[in-house]
Amino acid sequence: MSRSSYPTRFESTLELDRLPWFEVRGGNRLVLTDDARAEVGPIIDMHTHLAMAFFRRNRIDLHAATPTVAYYLPVTLPVDLDRYSNLNLDASAMFAMKADVSVLGLTAQGMRTTHTAPNLVRDMEALGIVSSVVLPIDLPLGARNADDLLEVARRYPELLPFGSVHPYDRDLEQRLDRQQRDGALGIKLHPNGQFIAPDHPKTVHLCGRCGQRGLPVLFHCGPVGIEPAAARRRSQVDRYERTIAENPDTTFVLGHSGALQHHKAIAFADRYPNTLFELSCLGLEAMREVLDVVPGDRLLYGTDWPFYHQALTLARVLIATEDDAGLRRSILHDNAARLLADRSVPAGRSHDVG
Repeated sequence: MSRSSYPTRFESTLELDRLPWFEVRGGNRLVLTDDARAEVGPIIDMHTHLAMAFFRRNRIDLHAATPTVAYYLPVTLPVDLDRYSNLNLDASAMFAMKADVSVLGLTAQGMRTTHTAPNLVRDMEALGIVSSVVLPIDLPLGARNADDLLEVARRYPELLPFGSVHPYDRDLEQRLDRQQRDGALGIKLHPNGQFIAPDHPKTVHLCGRCGQRGLPVLFHCGPVGIEPAAARRRSQVDRYERTIAENPDTTFVLGHSGALQHHKAIAFADRYPNTLFELSCLGLEAMREVLDVVPGDRLLYGTDWPFYHQALTLARVLIATEDDAGLRRSILHDNAARLLADRSVPAGRSHDVG
């Protein structure tokens, strides 16, 4: 991969305009330049979220537009593209993020009020992103984020919904069928957020049922360094292998490509052709290592919006693929378009992935 001399440290996210692909408009809006749009082409983001709740129904209006987005990594903080994205959060931002996704998740307050569908679509338009896969996370009891997301996505053709079924759900088969019928193009699994290990027998079972329905599984994969100790044990990359190996007919998208254990995750590429690797949050050198090992047709661009501005991963991909336009096109669009086009789409829902 390219080892160019582009800057990788910036005083703020807006300062990414020092790179040739970005500019700031209106004083506070980072956009892809017109020349870059023509060069790069349409983009598909495989990893975004809207505001979620867990122990009670979501009270955020997911259709509400606000003037700005409160990202968990504030755009005012310095950014080092060489670091895993969450390492750019200072202590104050880290505290605010954890409070917002936990205690404030019981309310209609906080940064989560800006994590809405129209705000995501507005950010996408600024960067030439034509489609974003939106990922819910559900527990066996409490809020049904997948149902809320499927309803919201019907009004926004740019947003492509995945579903969420917990391995402990007693009506697992029915929920999978209902979500697929309602437009889910895959299933999100998050061992940390759902409090279940990736190698648990019920996780193995659920992933097999997804494969039977042609639903890819997008796994949060790998420790990220800020989770509780129990969650860190659950997310060790070695623990994903059983489920992948026992379900060869299921397509697995490894979110964050193993995160801080990407070097372990990329070993799966050779052993398991049913694995794809999503690149959100990886530091630039880690991303280059993934791109060096994983076949180019199995790499996917993702951002983890609203944790981070969508430009952070985009900047890393553009730098790392400077000398390989074909690989860039595969990562930013073609691989995701092919994966999503293979999914059945219920009648009445369009499926334009750019």
